[in-house]
Parts: sequence; C-alpha cells; structure tokens
Amino acid sequence: MYDIVKTVHSYWAYLVLLVLLIATVNALVKTFGDKEYEANDFRRSLFALIVSHIQLLIGLVLYFVSPRLQMFSELGMGGVMKDAVNRLYLVEHPFVNIIAVALITIGYSKHKKKLTSHAKLKTIAVFYTIALVLFLSRIPWSSWVG
Repeated sequence: MYDIVKTVHSYWAYLVLLVLLIATVNALVKTFGDKEYEANDFRRSLFALIVSHIQLLIGLVLYFVSPRLQMFSELGMGGVMKDAVNRLYLVEHPFVNIIAVALITIGYSKHKKKLTSHAKLKTIAVFYTIALVLFLSRIPWSSWVG
C-alpha cells in the first residue's frame, strides 16, 4: 500500500504544481496588467484549491503508512531532527506543505469577499505565490518520481 500511495502522491504533485502555477501566473499577469476578474479566474483558483487539498489528503495517508514514521520511536525527536533526510520527510515537508495548503485556502476564501477585480486578483496572486514557493522549497527533489 505504501508504494502505491507514494506513487500517487508523487505524480499528483505534478498536477498540483501545474495547476497552481497556472492560477498564480494568471493572477499575477492580470494584477499587473490591470485586467478584469473573470469566471475562468475563479475556476483556475478553485481548481488549484481542490487539487492541493486532494494532495494534502494523499500526503496525510502516505505519512501515516510510511515506514519512516517509526523513526520517531527509534531515534526520538532529537534524532529525527539531527538527520536531514528524516527531518525533511517527517517534519519539514509535511509542516511546510500544510501551511502552503492553508495559505491557498485563506487566499481563495479572502478573494471571494473582495469587491473589485484588482483586489480579487491581487489576493490570489499573493497567497498562491507564497504557497507555490513553499511547495517548491520542500519537495524532496532527489527522490521525486519523474
């Protein structure tokens, strides 16, 4: 089960990054270009929200079926934190990516309450850009399926 969930999590990440990149670039271009907010902008941001939440759920399942989780009982928290690989997989990657998904959720929720196109697009641009940077910062690039 672990290998299947890990593979799904790895490949779904491509979709998350692609959709989030599209939504972010769209919002940035339209914000700086003083363009109007349209129904497709809403759909892009919503789709980014949905795929990132699905990735979070897959990631949580992966976390709890992972053999790495035993490292907490074997090494203790101090031992996990001293090992860069275990720290990445058990602490940094999950924690930072949960924050990134929370930022996407906050940005999406806040943008719906804005009244002007510029305010809506700027809110999406800011929150989604930060989330994208956080995602990219904690991907275990050396072992990512690709």
